[in-house]
Amino acid sequence: MSSHKVKAGASLFEPSLVRDALFDAMRKLSPRTQWANPVMFVVYLGAILTTLLWVQNLREPASAAGSEGAGFALAIALWLWFTVLFANFAEALAEGRSRAQAASLRSMKRDTVAKVLQQPHFGSAWIPVRASELRKGVVIVVEAGDTIALDGTVIEGVASVDESAITGESAPVIREAGGDFSSVTGGTRVLSDWLVVEITVNPGESFLDRMISMVESAKRQKTPNELALTILLVGLTLVFLMVIVTLWPFSAFAVAQAGSGTVVGMAVLVALLVCLIPTTIGGLLSAIGVAGMSRMMQANVIATSGRAVEAAGDVDVLLLDKTGTITLGNRQASEFLPAPGVSVQQLAEAAQLASIADETPEGRSVVALARERHGVAERNAAELAAEFVPFTAQTRMSGVDLSTPEGLRQLRKGAFDAVRQHVEALGGNLPAGVQQAVDNVSRKGSTPLVVADGARVLGVIELKDIVKPGMRERFAELRRMGIQTVMVTGDNPLTAAAIAAEAGVDDYLAEARPEDKLRLIRSHQAAGRLVAMTGDGTNDAPALAQADVAVAMNSGTQAAKEAGNMVDLDSNPTKLIEVVETGKQMLMTRGALTTFSIANDVAKYFAIIPAAFVGTYPQLASLNVMQLHSADSAILSAVVFNALIIIALVPLALRGVRYQAVGAAVLLRRNMLIYGVGGLIVPFVGIKIIDVLLTALGLV
Repeated sequence: MSSHKVKAGASLFEPSLVRDALFDAMRKLSPRTQWANPVMFVVYLGAILTTLLWVQNLREPASAAGSEGAGFALAIALWLWFTVLFANFAEALAEGRSRAQAASLRSMKRDTVAKVLQQPHFGSAWIPVRASELRKGVVIVVEAGDTIALDGTVIEGVASVDESAITGESAPVIREAGGDFSSVTGGTRVLSDWLVVEITVNPGESFLDRMISMVESAKRQKTPNELALTILLVGLTLVFLMVIVTLWPFSAFAVAQAGSGTVVGMAVLVALLVCLIPTTIGGLLSAIGVAGMSRMMQANVIATSGRAVEAAGDVDVLLLDKTGTITLGNRQASEFLPAPGVSVQQLAEAAQLASIADETPEGRSVVALARERHGVAERNAAELAAEFVPFTAQTRMSGVDLSTPEGLRQLRKGAFDAVRQHVEALGGNLPAGVQQAVDNVSRKGSTPLVVADGARVLGVIELKDIVKPGMRERFAELRRMGIQTVMVTGDNPLTAAAIAAEAGVDDYLAEARPEDKLRLIRSHQAAGRLVAMTGDGTNDAPALAQADVAVAMNSGTQAAKEAGNMVDLDSNPTKLIEVVETGKQMLMTRGALTTFSIANDVAKYFAIIPAAFVGTYPQLASLNVMQLHSADSAILSAVVFNALIIIALVPLALRGVRYQAVGAAVLLRRNMLIYGVGGLIVPFVGIKIIDVLLTALGLV
């Protein structure tokens, strides 16, 4: 079922996308559309002007100078129109990829029939209602084989859900009432058991609808850096426009004073203007922005706007949750460390009893360790005369109150500080050996859980966290990029320090509460840094809303997804690193093409300026360093190259430059070497080759 995965699996130049982009490029010739790109609007006006000059020259043949002939004006006009069309094509192709992704998402939508409960609990009567008629607050039941009609929150039950239609991953996920895994998405399918779901959106407001809207609106977003670059390009265009406007009267005055020579033609001036202004980056700027969001989609991440993508490229600080991001996620009980005077068997039995009702991976691992290593028989919770105490974030303990012939046993298992306070409240105290065991476990990077029987502390359970392979290397790459990594964990400081050292992060925040995360983000932002973080729980929502780049997990709560400006459909916390890399790639691509665009203007100066003004100033012939055939061939070759280089750079604009984890100084040197020097050399070679071909074909 992975065919629905929201990835651009099609080729970059798939025939259908190219065909649609060609039609869109023609439709974008509307003046209102062209006005949105000031640089290309100047080229657009130049194409119209030279077309009118061609029509005029057809009626009134020009002088023998040639540069005002109908054929020359037509050639200039055609290549200027091609330049505009090529720029339109690049933007249309990028937009076409986004539309294809939106169409893929839209194909998942279906008007299913929901089972609306008359009473909000499983087993009550239900009536069939179409999904399009559901409203927020309605409670439905979804059983094995049913499709979840709209987004909602599980209020009762636990079930295995197939989310491959959204994420593309075939492995089912568990959704259950309470906690951070209670959010369900419309269009996914229940594989086993049942769920009672309260609908949290109205039709048209679902997560899938929002994703489609995000993708379709991507082309209309402009990022701050893109706006700044646009202002720079407009400024350069205005400067060159004023220069060109003054050249004609200077040329006319010089010819009148000298009594010889020819005044530079209008078509030549238009060609000179088009080649001098930064048309290369101007024509590709929109395509780069849209393609950046498209690449984010290929990573299966939905961004709310291009602003979020670009912010990812400028991130200075990464906040990463420890569990599931830096470590494998599920801590496993590895050893029982009894208190003085307590046997390992006693501790194992008490730990097993305190974990019977604990359905977390850690709780199940405690039961498994007691059974497999110490032979403690697994008992059924229903058979015990007991009252189970669930874990809460406030108490940080769980356990059982067990009725025995000797009296009530209060077995507790939990964080060291919480159990110590519980024991002291009952009149007990903490043995020195237990404190030593807790410290030793923490220094090893493991997590200590303390077990108590009433006021008596029985010992410590060691839970091991395993750092994911390759994390140290990835953090080293981020460090080379100048990004600080901060591990956020609810563990105690000793445990946090050990894991942070093993993983190689720059800093850590231990015993983190929601307000602590928020405070940390604000402190970094106050220092002028951009902060990125990932989260999936309701308690992450405040920090996600504050972070500059906030990636919410698709498997997380609705509050987290609404607070973030990106949603990771794969629910992979490490995706945050890829998001940063994608954002930086977009910035690198824009910088590389801007460098190339400005550098390749140098060759055009040597091609067009001598050719354009040699009739006015014959001494300029010495600047014809490329030995171009004639003034007409030099001008036309530069215009042709100016058009072809845009279409040649379309693949680079859409794919992006190759990403490397390097610092800003190294990146600048590489850009100057590859795209700066390359931008100087390529036009000289390209214009000369075009000049030779035009001359050989007898076109000039």
